[in-house]
Amino acid sequence: MDSQLTVVVQSLEAPEAFSSSAKSPTLLAHILTYLNAYKSSFAKPIDSRYDIVLLGGALGSLFSLLQALASPIIGTLSDKYGRRTALLCSMTGNILSVLLWVCATDFRTFLLSRVVGGLSEGNVQLAIAIATDISDEKQRGATMALVGICFSISFTFGPALGAWLSTISTVQANPFATAAGFSLFLIVTETIYLYLYLPETLPSKVAEGKINGATAEANGITKAAKEKNDGAKLQTTNGERNIKKQGRTNSHFLLNLTHLSFILFFSGMEFSLPFMTYDLFGYNSARNGRLLGFMGLVASILQGGVTRRLPPLLSVRIGVVSCLAALFLLARINTVTGLYVASSLLAVTTATVVTGLNALSSFEAGEDERGGKLGNLRSWGQLGRGLGPLLFTSVYWWAGREVAYTIGGTGVLGVGLLVLFGLKTPSGAEGVKVKDVKGADEVEL
Repeated sequence: MDSQLTVVVQSLEAPEAFSSSAKSPTLLAHILTYLNAYKSSFAKPIDSRYDIVLLGGALGSLFSLLQALASPIIGTLSDKYGRRTALLCSMTGNILSVLLWVCATDFRTFLLSRVVGGLSEGNVQLAIAIATDISDEKQRGATMALVGICFSISFTFGPALGAWLSTISTVQANPFATAAGFSLFLIVTETIYLYLYLPETLPSKVAEGKINGATAEANGITKAAKEKNDGAKLQTTNGERNIKKQGRTNSHFLLNLTHLSFILFFSGMEFSLPFMTYDLFGYNSARNGRLLGFMGLVASILQGGVTRRLPPLLSVRIGVVSCLAALFLLARINTVTGLYVASSLLAVTTATVVTGLNALSSFEAGEDERGGKLGNLRSWGQLGRGLGPLLFTSVYWWAGREVAYTIGGTGVLGVGLLVLFGLKTPSGAEGVKVKDVKGADEVEL
């Protein structure tokens, strides 16, 4: 669902078209003034080539903070009105966002498009909620890994696609408009596909359709959702289904706090990586793109071959330990070989932690509250993603690479202690190695 967003990354230089006219007191000019003041606050001089990167980071942080506000609401609405309805509404908001981008002739309109997108983006959490609806406890981690594989593939090939498009003469002449138009094409195509083929998977809605006498085929119910609800007890007097109370092993607060803490340090490190590679090895955008593509490819392979076979808690623990090792290694490397070793460890982290936390959170939620609980989990993570880059890069430029990554590693060590001693395997999932995946029920993003 988010493949079009990875193409946007390649158009981050497009604001230069706006900045060329930023001599007048426009919104962009004011923002660049604040960014320059931020850069000037550091003793270490910061190259002007980072201006667009910082602007993109500021927009990304704004998007993440808006997502932190919207995700719980979108998830709760999906529990009430159904996953399909909520997802189609979210996609409508995404289309409006990209339309604003297509029509943007100034930075103010472009910024508005990101605000609309941040408040309406719900396809990530809803895809995860749908994945939990169509999987049982034994398949939960494997199905979550499928979702992660889709994202890894998108973030591996999306930037490459954007880079390839940038070599076409028409695109070179109109980079901003072409990227916007191509994204609009992708998202409209996706929305049409979802409208035609996406079934409703919310258990209460599936049961309601059965009560009303509708067949599974007429309502577009997936085989997995139908089998899962064949044994549901229905109250024919009022049309309500008896909902089994969900016992909890891990509190949602603890899971959310773990997600926030981890993403805070991981996203900060992730954002600072291009600065570090430029400072140490003189990497340009193309070489950084190859590095990120390598990480995405390794993460995809791991999610397809390893993560889906691991219990969720073990998956999280492996990923956090890998992140810890990578951060301490990044604080000390001075060779390209060391950089790729650290990147391999980060790929392990990408392939495991968030996927495992989503699975653990879904285990602790009842069928008709998963959307809200997963929305809360995403909200806390997006809060960390909104704050992490600003905090981490500030330390990076104030104190240097070694101090920044050592502090990051210490923070991840704290997350590791929380994961090792605070989280437990959910009841009913002890000893389960999730390796059976329903091929017919793969969730496409």
